[in-house]
Amino acid sequence: MKSGKKTMSKIKQLDAHTANMIAAGEVVERPMGVVKELVENAIDAGSTRIVISIEEGGMKKLTVTDNGCGMDSQDAQLCFERHATSKIHSSNDLWSIQTLGFRGEALPSIGAVARVTVHTSDGEDATQVVVAYGKKESAGPYPCNQGTEISVEGLFYQTPARLKHMRSASYEASLIQDVVQKFALSHPEISFRLINDGRDAFRTTGQSDLLEVMYAVFGRSAVENAVECRFEDFDYQVSGYVIAPCVTRASRNLMHIFLNGRMVKTYRLYKAVQDGYYGLIPDGRYPLCVLNIEMDPHLLDVNVHPSKWEVRISKEIQLELLLKEGVGAALHKEEIIPESKPEPITYFQPIALDFDEVQMESAKPSVNLSSENKPASIAMNAFVKEAIRTESAQDEEILRNLHQKMEETKKKVEEEERIPLPELHVIGQYRKRFILCETLKGLAVIDAHQAKRRIAYESIMQQMDTSEVMVDLLVPVTVHVSDDLCRRVDEINTLLQDTGLQFEVFGEDTMLVRSIPSWMQDVNVEHLCIDLLDSIRDESSKDVRQKIRHKAATAATRNLSEKQMSMTMEEMNTLVNQLGECENPFTGVTGGAIIQIIDDVQLMKGFSL
Repeated sequence: MKSGKKTMSKIKQLDAHTANMIAAGEVVERPMGVVKELVENAIDAGSTRIVISIEEGGMKKLTVTDNGCGMDSQDAQLCFERHATSKIHSSNDLWSIQTLGFRGEALPSIGAVARVTVHTSDGEDATQVVVAYGKKESAGPYPCNQGTEISVEGLFYQTPARLKHMRSASYEASLIQDVVQKFALSHPEISFRLINDGRDAFRTTGQSDLLEVMYAVFGRSAVENAVECRFEDFDYQVSGYVIAPCVTRASRNLMHIFLNGRMVKTYRLYKAVQDGYYGLIPDGRYPLCVLNIEMDPHLLDVNVHPSKWEVRISKEIQLELLLKEGVGAALHKEEIIPESKPEPITYFQPIALDFDEVQMESAKPSVNLSSENKPASIAMNAFVKEAIRTESAQDEEILRNLHQKMEETKKKVEEEERIPLPELHVIGQYRKRFILCETLKGLAVIDAHQAKRRIAYESIMQQMDTSEVMVDLLVPVTVHVSDDLCRRVDEINTLLQDTGLQFEVFGEDTMLVRSIPSWMQDVNVEHLCIDLLDSIRDESSKDVRQKIRHKAATAATRNLSEKQMSMTMEEMNTLVNQLGECENPFTGVTGGAIIQIIDDVQLMKGFSL
């Protein structure tokens, strides 16, 4: 018999504070997200000067001050209410958004997980509002200049589950600096200043000079190799700069693409720009660029995610094609791409694979940024000549030296279990690159170039563990970096301790390397230093240190050109034997296969009836 007692409903309406806490998890993931939201509001307010100050990576306190239009007393209190905004008024406005913010979620979300103090004036009213962890503490008159200052303290103090996922103060500060630099690149007409623990970390003048901002973000070498881009079609107008392929990076971090002045993450557009460099930079290297794409707001859906990093673009395939062709045309126009030859395959691959080496030759530019500096085409032509002059004997000499060092250090290294290489009997060479071997299972094909890199890589990794020999440089290597990295020099040197490479600060934005470990003598030291510093955006941990060791050793093997050459039976047997001594003889340094085995069954299928 059923009871007459009615069960209570399971679904309940969340209170406003809990709802704001949930929304904060989507909008504000870390201090960088807070800075992004507040700076977007400052830009929308028509500011020409924005100052960001952070303490302990923004976890203790962060402040954003602008000289924008400000708010009156009523708006200053209303801005902490969910979905209260001055930027849209109806659902139709969502399809023609021309501001960076529009959701009305930033301040209530931040106020739910921190103590927020707002000082603002519209030129008439001057107001202070204090909200702490979802509760309004005070509101009233407060003398201040026109504009807005928002201070955020104790971020995530009452949400320990979120707080425990925060990284070190230096790491959080580096993310904030990265997002501020993106704002500066997308809005060169605005003066930005970032203060980190009382010191200037980054600043721009707001003179609408994009190259000046690029100099502050990318450094001198990139600006001297900048190529202006201006192209359009019926729907899109693209403007900005791409950097000549003699300057590349190991990640996409310095590829900046803005849509109507908005920073977004759109990997398809990154790929389109990379396609414009096709054949000019090797796999695993990425170009530098700053491109702003103007379009009708109706073609851009920014209401995809609360953080506004993700967008949907109408006619995206059309835009990808425009970027690919436009970037390629800009590079051709500046004559930094060599004219095609009757038989380009003869030396095309070495150019792509050895592009890392260009920077060492062109990485010591003068401070002068005038148009009298040598164009990128000179660096390119010098590189092509050098690549063509490379003799296969150099590879053999390098391999002999590395193998000798590996034998010397082998006794000092604890013996570990190896993946055994099957018994191989060399029978010949194919297309001057592949070594053919007979095995018990069938035919083995070895990529000689990948085998050489694996042998060199493992030799260098062993030398990192055992070698203490340092080589003094006649001329110290100079690396231009951000002020933030200079202040982290002790942390960086700790991370690089296993490699033997150490930096010393020389000025506010420069580091010096005066000596290098012996295994780096054949390496483009400046290029390797830049790559390693780009990679150090994490805390000290075994994981990170191992990644840095791997990156250093991988870069050191790039000096082995991929130039195809004939090998004698003795040379092939020696190479196969050296490969067999490797810890992992099957996988290349960059992840590809070194050996492919075609078993007898598969081979015979092609001849069976």
